[in-house]
Amino acid sequence: MGREIKKIDPHPDYPPEKGRYLRGNDYSPVAVVIILNRDEDKIPPEIEELVRTGVETGAALSGTLQTPNIGIEKIICNVVANPNIRYIILSGPESEGHLTGDAFKALFKNGVDEKKRIIGTEAKHPYLYNIPMEFIVRFLDQVKLIDLQFKGTPELIRKAVWACYQEDQVEFMEYKLHDPGAYPEPPLSGKITWKFSRPWAEPDDDNERRAVKKMQEMIERLKKERKSN
Repeated sequence: MGREIKKIDPHPDYPPEKGRYLRGNDYSPVAVVIILNRDEDKIPPEIEELVRTGVETGAALSGTLQTPNIGIEKIICNVVANPNIRYIILSGPESEGHLTGDAFKALFKNGVDEKKRIIGTEAKHPYLYNIPMEFIVRFLDQVKLIDLQFKGTPELIRKAVWACYQEDQVEFMEYKLHDPGAYPEPPLSGKITWKFSRPWAEPDDDNERRAVKKMQEMIERLKKERKSN
């Protein structure tokens, strides 16, 4: 008899942010993000196919990402509202000019600084200042990134989603994947606030500063864990 995988209901407002995505199984451990490098009304068929493949294979959410700021903020809001999501599969091309894929991967690798700027990316305006630092910290602790950018095909996405569903650990490319169950904290719910404060301003208060420190410590811990695996 296999181990019990704990699942919980997402927040009643899930997913709080609208966007170019399809909603699938709310109890799935994985979401799929496809980088969009075209205008919204000119989405190529191959991008649409990747998005459909994600949700048809069992992803909780599957959609496109175009910008390295508000687009990422919306993903964070939607993911932390559903603790069952523990992985994000990134696929598709790069968004020239925006460098959205680079920013998204840098977020997982380096986190953000005190001004909520994603560290270590060449993307333009990679600020996440419309969401609380608490959401960013939670997002990075809740989910792991599976990087299939530039090499994602429908078949590869199917295999990646399948691997995330497994009770026992399986190897997928360089990743060791299984469904760990829901994140052990209640869902968070909130929308981007559309603040007009400058992104280069200092953190608003001590709580923000403590959240930054916590996130930086977590990033260092994750780096050490990757090296030991």
